[in-house]
Amino acid sequence: MAVDIQKAKDEFSVIYDHIERDGAVALHDWLENETDFFTAPASSKYHLCEPGGLCQHSINVYHRLRKFLMDEYGSRCPYSEETIALVALCHDLCKTGFYEMDWKNQKNYDPEAVRNALPRERKSDNRGEFIWESVPIYTIREQFIFGHGEKSVYLINKFMDLTDEEAQAIRFHMGSFNETDKNNVGQVFAQSPLAFFLNMSDGAATFLDEPRGE
Repeated sequence: MAVDIQKAKDEFSVIYDHIERDGAVALHDWLENETDFFTAPASSKYHLCEPGGLCQHSINVYHRLRKFLMDEYGSRCPYSEETIALVALCHDLCKTGFYEMDWKNQKNYDPEAVRNALPRERKSDNRGEFIWESVPIYTIREQFIFGHGEKSVYLINKFMDLTDEEAQAIRFHMGSFNETDKNNVGQVFAQSPLAFFLNMSDGAATFLDEPRGE
């Protein structure tokens, strides 16, 4: 099911209201008015590679993170609702201005599509008859190269202050998927439960909650 962009945007804003520190309103205004955050995909071809996917992914990570923390700590959770919302909703701000719509040709083996095509358009290979069709895809067109988690921290810090643990959690949310973090990620997770659970939440949302491409 395609992401309902307006519904996702509304839910994001409701959760974002937990963030009350100085600069929060300015950051939200920037996301809404000067970036593609609410219409961008979460990835180019993997999870939620569709309009609105980035916003929906951020929401999914929030729900996963909150559940992980409540299951672990219950009413003794050491992290505020503000911190939980902030690191989850903003961990992937690095993906604003990151993707661009493009087109590619791919084979379509659908029998009805082949049957309705002109004879000269029909081709065949070892999988059977097909036609070529042009389909939209996302490609990476990074406008500001600054790393992944690092870039998210940098963008947030332009508007509001982060605690050391919030910054560390966002910086290392990719865990060992980020090649540059492999030597440090274990130590970071041992020091910071927030970083560990944000990484877990990102993975759970990506691999368990969200539709995936090829």
